[in-house]
Amino acid sequence: MLPTDQQTQLERLINDVSASPKYSDISLDLIRRIGAQELAKRRSFKEALKSTRNKLHQIGGAYFAGRHDYSRWLDELQAAARTGDRATLQQACRTIMSHHASTKERLSILDRFYATILADLPPIRSVIDVACGLNPLAIPWMPLEADAQYYACDIYRSMLDFLADALTLMPVKSFVQQCDIIQACPTQQVDLALVLKTLPCLEQVDRQAGYHLLHALNARYLIVSFPVHSLGGHSKGMTAHYEAHFRELIRNDPWDVQRIAFPTELVFVVKKAAL
Repeated sequence: MLPTDQQTQLERLINDVSASPKYSDISLDLIRRIGAQELAKRRSFKEALKSTRNKLHQIGGAYFAGRHDYSRWLDELQAAARTGDRATLQQACRTIMSHHASTKERLSILDRFYATILADLPPIRSVIDVACGLNPLAIPWMPLEADAQYYACDIYRSMLDFLADALTLMPVKSFVQQCDIIQACPTQQVDLALVLKTLPCLEQVDRQAGYHLLHALNARYLIVSFPVHSLGGHSKGMTAHYEAHFRELIRNDPWDVQRIAFPTELVFVVKKAAL
């Protein structure tokens, strides 16, 4: 428990951050965690407030392009679904995914991304997509079993509300959850966990977050990926750096690992010990 004066400052910081439309629907647990860290490190409340906002931007805000028109997007998906044409639904999903930098980078390889990384896995009946962003809209490209369970979790409440409606149009049983996966990793048992370009973001908040997440996920298989270039387009040394980092995280684990390199993403398919 923080002293009263520090708790007062933290509550003030949380209120100031969440009052901004940019951060208003982010998990309060995450704002609280980062805010407490920054108040302890910074010389003033003003510096702590600024650095908290900066970290939240780096973790999530930097990945969104333009306005999030969830109502219009849902209308477009519903109209596409009513046609009964898979290609029409896929095109609507592509258009919406282009509004999030992480999924936008994957669009050029989407037709072969999941087909390649899941090709040698047994039938997938349950998936958890952590820090999912708009990636659940890629379900039409995933070779999942009929009525597979799909769990999506992220820090943005309004995005998850949109996904809750959007995923009713997909051939899965969907569950969405707002959570700070650093503090409370989902632990339901699944066949597959998607950890797509997530670890670098988490480790900006907690350097041990990547290690803890990989080991806490109750999944038989993990798909762990890393960007091969920054949002600004820089790529020098990133692939080698992230591969070395990932292998260090799992160096004491008897897991089978397959490396797959795409032009825009470095992927590791991991078979954990039998559950």
